Amino acid sequence: MNPNPDISNLNPFKKGQSGNPNGRPRKYVSTLIDQGYKRSEINDTIQNMMAMTLEEVKAVWDNPTATVLEKTIASAIRKSIEKGTLYSMETLLSRVYGQPKQEVAATISPQPIWQGVKLQVDTNNNGNQD
Repeated sequence: MNPNPDISNLNPFKKGQSGNPNGRPRKYVSTLIDQGYKRSEINDTIQNMMAMTLEEVKAVWDNPTATVLEKTIASAIRKSIEKGTLYSMETLLSRVYGQPKQEVAATISPQPIWQGVKLQVDTNNNGNQD
């Protein structure tokens, strides 16, 4: 790391100005719900389209009368295939079926809760408080 970086070309944000004015992109489902789709319709469409062949997904994408929901899901499937990643597919599948169960192996060794704490009782005071 350079201990003296060149910061002459940096423009600091003005007070109250955001560095990311548009924020994080919205997820598929949030966008589709805003367009009037019900969650059950979204889940059913995702399930059906995930079972399609590549040709059927392409036909949905190319169909000018396909709904926005169908086009959005077809686009997500297409992006996953083109990029060679499963991110969009995983998002769609977890939307319909939930996250897979994850198991964690843990070893717990019992230890006393009050280890090292010594309580001392004043026997000379006989319970009187000063």
